[in-house]
Amino acid sequence: MDDLGTTERVLALLGLLQQRRVWTGPELAERLRITTRTVRRDVERLRVLGFTVHAGQGVGGGYQLGPGQDLPPLLFDDEEAIATAVALLAGAGTGDATLRALTKLDRVLPARLRHEVRTLTASVESMDGGRAPVDSETLLALARACRDEVLTEFDYRDERRRVEPYRLVASDRRWYLFAYDTGRDDWRTFRLDRMSAMHATTLRFRPRAAPDAAEFVQEGVASRVYRHQARFLVHAPAPAVRAQIPQSAAVVRERTAETCEVTSGADNLDFILMHIVLLGHDFAILDPPELRERCAAIARRLSRAGLTSS
Repeated sequence: MDDLGTTERVLALLGLLQQRRVWTGPELAERLRITTRTVRRDVERLRVLGFTVHAGQGVGGGYQLGPGQDLPPLLFDDEEAIATAVALLAGAGTGDATLRALTKLDRVLPARLRHEVRTLTASVESMDGGRAPVDSETLLALARACRDEVLTEFDYRDERRRVEPYRLVASDRRWYLFAYDTGRDDWRTFRLDRMSAMHATTLRFRPRAAPDAAEFVQEGVASRVYRHQARFLVHAPAPAVRAQIPQSAAVVRERTAETCEVTSGADNLDFILMHIVLLGHDFAILDPPELRERCAAIARRLSRAGLTSS
């Protein structure tokens, strides 16, 4: 198999055998535009490579690929490889099934494409859940910038921003870039769907100590973007509370095996308070102090309502 034409032909033969249960020799010869004798030789080449190919004789006979065969390097071009990785990440989160699929994809891809897909997956973190589709070229370009540690520029809310990109984070609805904003001298998160005119420069930066990317983005989505932020000590295990609150609505941190701290934000403190009440657990208000006054006022109102007769 020194000849490139032979290599391509044998891979094409393997691809055909994977598409249908049984092929006759003449059918394969016609598809590949070769003789049936060459088909027999190429089938033997596949066997030498470790593939089991059964050959049946007579009416109804033909060539059949045996079960449990390992795939050869997939004949993906760059766009197909990236689109597949993005579809897996954006459509299925980062659960066990997605991880297995990405691992299999990585194993069978040619080296050139494997490097690009690893670039993407290594630069992505998740807060779980399904996500809206994103432009794969933008996602890949940002993943490369994270990997190569190069300054990146883009327009964001009518401003030109220059950042040190660190991680791409997938929330339950959107994709975010976690980066150090050189103009504001602080860590920031940026929604990919609000970016435009994105350009990765050739200027390298030295990585600095960074907070946890997924946690930073989650805090931003759940609290920092709102007028008010509140913290509660909830008397319930953290896993139970996480199951009750969308990750985009609050950050839940374990305190002890039976307690957790919940941080959330809203433009109205009463709104936050009522959501915590509806969880059904005992709780204490940690911040802000004025929320304790609101809690007492609401408690008095509810108490009066309970005493009022019709």
